[in-house]
Amino acid sequence: MPIHESGQMYLETIYILSRRNPYVRAIDVGEQLGYSKPSVSRAMALLKKDGYVTVGEDGGITLTESGLQIAQTMYTRHTVLSQMLMMLGVDEKTATEDACRIEHVISEKSFAAMQQHLERNTGK
Repeated sequence: MPIHESGQMYLETIYILSRRNPYVRAIDVGEQLGYSKPSVSRAMALLKKDGYVTVGEDGGITLTESGLQIAQTMYTRHTVLSQMLMMLGVDEKTATEDACRIEHVISEKSFAAMQQHLERNTGK
């Protein structure tokens, strides 16, 4: 089942939080995104049903292989797009906010071209 933008955002957030602390809870996700506990609970139930996360008996959230793949893709897109916008002179706050919106709609072809351009110009 294709995942919607909100699901992508949740997965990316879980990924970012898990890089800091391997134990991620729904409350951590809600705080990071500014969402209510019922909203996060509903989203976690849907992500679990679709096979993107597992939730342990202790409430710990873990990305499945497919969830991790989506999360890493969104994180990479966000990072590259933010860097590209800042290279163009956009301030960091605006670049980060705009990248968050663009990362969900940009085509693979356009993103790959931007990523290659960034790598050529920064050596990364």
